[in-house]
Amino acid sequence: MARAAEDGSIQDPAIAAALLIGWVRLNWQAQEDTLIGALWAIGMAIGVLFIAKTPGYQADLMSYLFGNILLVPRESLWFMLGLDILLLVVVGAYHRQFLAVVFDEEFARLRGIPVGFFYLLLLVLVAVTVVLLIQVVGLILVLALLTLPAAMAGHHVHSLGRMMLIATLLGGLLSLSGLALSYGPDLPAGPVIILLAGAAYVVSALFVQLNRRRRSHGQGERNG
Repeated sequence: MARAAEDGSIQDPAIAAALLIGWVRLNWQAQEDTLIGALWAIGMAIGVLFIAKTPGYQADLMSYLFGNILLVPRESLWFMLGLDILLLVVVGAYHRQFLAVVFDEEFARLRGIPVGFFYLLLLVLVAVTVVLLIQVVGLILVLALLTLPAAMAGHHVHSLGRMMLIATLLGGLLSLSGLALSYGPDLPAGPVIILLAGAAYVVSALFVQLNRRRRSHGQGERNG
């Protein structure tokens, strides 16, 4: 239970930061990437100062930086499962609203959708997802596991719903495969998962490029 409470204490600042980013963007018309960069730098600096001034601090910082899913206790696994179910339920219930807010805010307003609410809710869901992935691959490598499966899915499908489904399945497959590959040689699971995801992305990108060249070559021959 203590570990689950610790996970919740990590999740709360992430949600607060997401709400702050959303509020500033909606009210001050600032760019999200600038706000994320600023909060990232400020948060890391504050964390380092607290660690330096806390006597007898025994937390394993490497597990937060690089992750170690093999050392996650059962209570945290149940906590992560509960958050996963919550994410799936919310996304499934408000899929159309999220789609309208992300791609066309003006259209969403005309349809009567509360854009501010769903925009903030979407940022909160992203923050919770990041907290979950930190347990697997750590803070440094979390961006790769967020983007690479989605990028691979985008190579082959253009429907957002199918892309989300394929990206979810790819993320689970890559995580399980990385765990299996890291077990034998006793390597850290997080970096192995990310290297496997990177290799899969390269293969997928090469396949798409080769397929495009074949199509363009075939069209050239037919036109000739």
